[in-house]
Amino acid sequence: QVQLVESGGGLVQPGGSLRLSCAASGTFFRIYTMGWYRQAPGKQRELVATITSGGNTNYADSVKGRFTISRDNAKNTMYLQMNSLKAEDTAVYYCNAYWSRAIAAPTFGSWGQGTQVTVSS
Repeated sequence: QVQLVESGGGLVQPGGSLRLSCAASGTFFRIYTMGWYRQAPGKQRELVATITSGGNTNYADSVKGRFTISRDNAKNTMYLQMNSLKAEDTAVYYCNAYWSRAIAAPTFGSWGQGTQVTVSS
C-alpha cells in the first residue's frame, strides 16, 4: 500500500506563489504516473497536472504557464509550483499516484488527504 501526504497549502494573496509537496511512502515496486487534482466548494474534482515516471507532463488549460509539476523519484516526492495565483485557484488540492507491487503486477491508485489552498486578499 502507498500512502500519500500533501503539504504546503495555505492562504496567499492574488498574484502570489505556493509550492505543494506530495510524499509517498509504503511498500511498492514502482510509482508510475502521479498527479495533482483540486476540488473547489460545490464543484467536481478536476485534473490540475500529471507527470509520468519519465518526466512527461500534462496540464489543465487553466493552469498552463502558471503551474509547474515536478517529481524527485529518489525521494518519492512530487511537487507543484504555483505562481500568479488567482482567486479561482482556491480549492483543496489532492495528490494521486499509480503504483505496483512487482514487475508486470496490476497497478493501484492512491489519494492523499488533501491540502487547502486559499487565494484571497
